[in-house]
Amino acid sequence: MRWIVLAGVLLSTSVSGQTPKPFPRPGEPSQPQRPVSPPATVAPASPQPKAAPPIAQAPADPNAPPAATVFFPVYPTAQFLASYDAGRGQRYYVYGATSPFADVVTYYRTQLDEKGNLVFREPPAHMFEIGRFREETMAFPPGVTVKDWTWGGSQGYPNPKLGAQPGRFPTIIIIVPPPPAAAPAR
Repeated sequence: MRWIVLAGVLLSTSVSGQTPKPFPRPGEPSQPQRPVSPPATVAPASPQPKAAPPIAQAPADPNAPPAATVFFPVYPTAQFLASYDAGRGQRYYVYGATSPFADVVTYYRTQLDEKGNLVFREPPAHMFEIGRFREETMAFPPGVTVKDWTWGGSQGYPNPKLGAQPGRFPTIIIIVPPPPAAAPAR
């Protein structure tokens, strides 16, 4: 039954889409064939999305840890703020970003090829846990956490570097690499 309905729909759409031609009548001269013009192209209803502008790199901070130490990619315009001992041979690295929370989450989804989890809605915090957590050798699961510091009308996370610009960061990134002995292949 479905095939009959589908065939009827397909037949009616192909027939109704053609221009009808008049039947020749006896005694009328035949009309020359009109050249078939190609169908007019229709402009899209909505503008095509533009390619995202390239993200400007932040100036290199001489105090920032090297990429091999951080293990995970660092958002291109993020500024290194501090690092802390997490215990069990791990450190976590805190970066401030002037980009909106959603943009930073999208960047890490792409870079880590991981969906991650929105662990808090208010204030928004998104975690990307990469690798296996081993309680006997790790203090925290390896990964990246992105937090929105503008939630609830906040002006952002204060820049701990006195006189540095920007004065506040709307988004904070916390990177926890695996301990050196447990570093999985990326």
